[in-house]
This record gives sequence, structure tokens and C-alpha cells, in this order.
Amino acid sequence: MRSRTDNWFECKIKYEKMQEDGTQKKVAEQYTVDALSFTEAEKRIMEEMSSYISGAFEVSDIKKASYKEVFFADLDSADKWYKTKVQFITIDEKTAKEKRSNVYYLVNAGSFKGAVDNVIEFMGQGTIDYSIAAINETAIMDVYEYGKTNYNDKPEYEEVK
Repeated sequence: MRSRTDNWFECKIKYEKMQEDGTQKKVAEQYTVDALSFTEAEKRIMEEMSSYISGAFEVSDIKKASYKEVFFADLDSADKWYKTKVQFITIDEKTAKEKRSNVYYLVNAGSFKGAVDNVIEFMGQGTIDYSIAAINETAIMDVYEYGKTNYNDKPEYEEVK
């Protein structure tokens, strides 16, 4: 498992998709890309999707993601994306009260249990106390990393062990 911290944007695209019965149906799909700006996110998603979609498509929405870090399982069975809210627990030194700060992650897994396991595996590397406050399956179809053009390519950074 590996993680990547970056500026992530969620992009929605609309296009006509060929159904199994041969009919065309207008669909909207959501993807995530790493980019420095909304303009770059639009350019990147258009470049990525042009190789998968024949015909016209439109970018109907782009928004900055609430998460800064994405956990990649890199398994064929990990075909879903889960938005995870983790609360880091610290003790205020002056008041001796527990303080919780929320951090959001996007987690790649094949199931809800797999997403929980991936968060626990990644968080187990640190020393700070935490609790998983929420895990929700998203409609995100895929995540496109900058510098990774092929599924088997390794991105330009070190893998987390």
C-alpha cells in the first residue's frame, strides 16, 4: 500500500456510454486528479478521458477535494474508493482536555472492510492516537496521478511500507 499527498480535484464528466444491449445512455461519472489549479484539473481530466471515451464528452463540474492524501491499495480487487474521516486525538496541555481534529482521506479498497483495514494499516505507522469517525463509499470511478500514465507505471515518489 502506498499514499500520495497532493492537491486533489474531483471532476465530473458527462458523455454517451454504450450499454450492454447496444443502446446509448447519457452518464455522469466522477474522477479525481491531482493538479495545481482548476484549469489544470480540467485539462488533465480531458486528456485522461479522451483515451477511454470515443465521441464527445463534457466536464460538468470540478471541485477541490476535502482530502489531501490518497491511499492506494494497488490490487486488482481494489476497485472502489472510500472517503474516510479520521479524528486525531490530542490532549490540550493547559486544560488537560481531549481535543479531536478531523482529517479526510480517500482510500482505495475492494470492500468496506478492506477500506477499514487499509486505514488501520496506514495509521498504525504513526504514534498519534486516532479514531475512524466515518467511512463512506464514493461515486469516484478512478484516481489519476500526475506522472503516472499507465496502470503499471510507478509514480515519481517512494512507496510507503
